[in-house]
Amino acid sequence: MSDERPAEERAATFGEVFSQREYRAVLSATTLAWVGDYIAKAAVTVLVYRESESVALSAAAFAVSFLPWLIGGPLLATIAERYRYRQVMVTCDLIRMALVSLVAIPGMPVWTILCLLFLTTLANPPSQAARSALMPLILTGDRLVVGLSINASVGQAAQVVGYLLGAAIATVNPTLALLVNATTFALSAVLVRLGVRDRPPAMNAAHRSDLLRETGEGFRIVFGNPALRAIAVLVFSSMLFAIVPEGLAAAWARTGSSGGLDAGVAQAVIMAANPVGFILGGLLIGRTVTPARRVRLIRPMAVIAPLVLVPALLDPPPLAVALLAAGCGFAVGGLLPVANGLFVRALPDGFRARAFGVMATGLQVIQGVAVLTTGLLAERFSIPLVVGLWSAAGVLLMLLVVANLPTHLWNASLAARGPTGAAPPAAEVDGSVPPRPRSADPTAADAPTR
Repeated sequence: MSDERPAEERAATFGEVFSQREYRAVLSATTLAWVGDYIAKAAVTVLVYRESESVALSAAAFAVSFLPWLIGGPLLATIAERYRYRQVMVTCDLIRMALVSLVAIPGMPVWTILCLLFLTTLANPPSQAARSALMPLILTGDRLVVGLSINASVGQAAQVVGYLLGAAIATVNPTLALLVNATTFALSAVLVRLGVRDRPPAMNAAHRSDLLRETGEGFRIVFGNPALRAIAVLVFSSMLFAIVPEGLAAAWARTGSSGGLDAGVAQAVIMAANPVGFILGGLLIGRTVTPARRVRLIRPMAVIAPLVLVPALLDPPPLAVALLAAGCGFAVGGLLPVANGLFVRALPDGFRARAFGVMATGLQVIQGVAVLTTGLLAERFSIPLVVGLWSAAGVLLMLLVVANLPTHLWNASLAARGPTGAAPPAAEVDGSVPPRPRSADPTAADAPTR
């Protein structure tokens, strides 16, 4: 296939994506797990607060889900490369089902709950890495980009639904919410086991060294290749700004102009705006814009994302803030699935799970740093001033980032795999890992039989 072929492709349809039986199974399972997770997050914070009457411990129960990514996300994601993807996903679901069921036991001490929650979240990186690596084997061509857009949009919707349901159920019975979460993990395991084809591990025994070295190869493949590095920097930079309105929403709703809204309502409106914008951007651009034009839109969307937040300098009312946040979410929703599609398709089989671990950890760190930094600045300056100037600096940063993107981003991402789709040299830097067999197109070769 020539490098010009993708520019001539038409946009894949939702019907073509959902016609893939394995994709339907993975999406259904993932959605159940997402909704259950968010229900549990809302419930656990209530449960821990009731048991301890400590705001700090309640916040710790919410934050513990981020720890595995921060302290060992890439290492845990590397495990997914060593085993069959279906096996990894099913095993992780069953482990999480069992541990969440233990948390639901009445009278469990708070510190035991926190430890069990931490153990539960250790299964997240390998499970999510396996799912990410599986996607290009199920969906090929433009169907992958549309599928990623659907995944991202459903994930945002699952967050909103999960938090609402979790808060409602936890008010009556937090234990019931945790049992619902355990049930969603059980159903997810069944869907994956019955609906996903079993494939051999991406990395066989001959290619293994040790987990630390294999994890290091994940970093080298992401940051050692110019095209992949450029996409990674683009994705990380965009998230420096998109998360800020959501992260500061509680304080913003209570210190800014109210616009006649109750503070709680204002907070909810601001927090929900970005996910809603993301859903609209991902679905509309993913479905109605041709593949070639989507790639060309990456640059303007990257600049628009922080640009629409600059008017926060004017201290607008909450509804206007929500519109700004929705505009930012729309731009990021149109940008990320396309960039992710280019990134994933550029990776050879055997490296996708590790690269996912690197990217997912980076996103967690970037978002945490952005919220923490702007929160500290907002202690000394007004929130509208902080958000507006932070976003103005973001415009300058994104202009610099897009100026350094390869001119023909699609062709550059294909070239990242080499002319035959072989593993990049990063895997063979020190000669400790035997070269992978070369194939014309791992993604196509491993695609499920229709």
